[in-house]
Amino acid sequence: MVTTIGFDADDTLWHNESIFEATHEKYRALLGRWHDAATVDRRLLATELRNLELYGYGIKAHALSCIETAIELSGGDIRAGEIREIIAFAQEMLAHPVELLAGAAEAVAQLAQSHPLLLITKGDLRDQERKLAQSGLAHHFAHSEIVAEKDVETFARILRRRQIDPRRFLMVGNSLKSDILPALDLGACAVLVPYPLLWPAEQAAPPPPAAATGRFFQISSLRELPALVARLEGEIS
Repeated sequence: MVTTIGFDADDTLWHNESIFEATHEKYRALLGRWHDAATVDRRLLATELRNLELYGYGIKAHALSCIETAIELSGGDIRAGEIREIIAFAQEMLAHPVELLAGAAEAVAQLAQSHPLLLITKGDLRDQERKLAQSGLAHHFAHSEIVAEKDVETFARILRRRQIDPRRFLMVGNSLKSDILPALDLGACAVLVPYPLLWPAEQAAPPPPAAATGRFFQISSLRELPALVARLEGEIS
């Protein structure tokens, strides 16, 4: 039986990547007098990946990489006023209201009645705490874990600290790389709920069917999750 359910936050419970994409449109336009959009995107991604060890994830880290990329792509010619615009983009993102995905509130509330819920998300601590508080979902979660990275070691540490048997754990998220594959590697179950947009650095191949038979599932909306959990528990029992 599944005893504990874990949820990713960004693009699983509330919109996130769509906010980044709207900002990227403005950023591409800002740098348009130097380079085309594809070049801006490619160089920004390379900068973000190079800076992950230093800055981690989140809007503030993204803003620093945007500034660095803008200086490089402009050959140092970008003006102070344009740098201020990039900072303003980040401030707008940090103040953006939390918008829940369809079915998120209902699924979380329903499952919290029968299972302890964990929120497991990476990113900037202050921003993630803000979004959780504004989401109206915080009281449904027994614990929240805001981590620097989501990999097998991170999941193993969380489950060990919470005394959760991985075989009784179900992880729900939108990223194969960060939510699904690490959970499956530990022997847990995992449910993929794809979001229309995915940061390129989060792309990964799905698990081989033989390695995740009966443990890996995909649904189109969180509205389907309570029924899936009920079906899984019926099959196990």
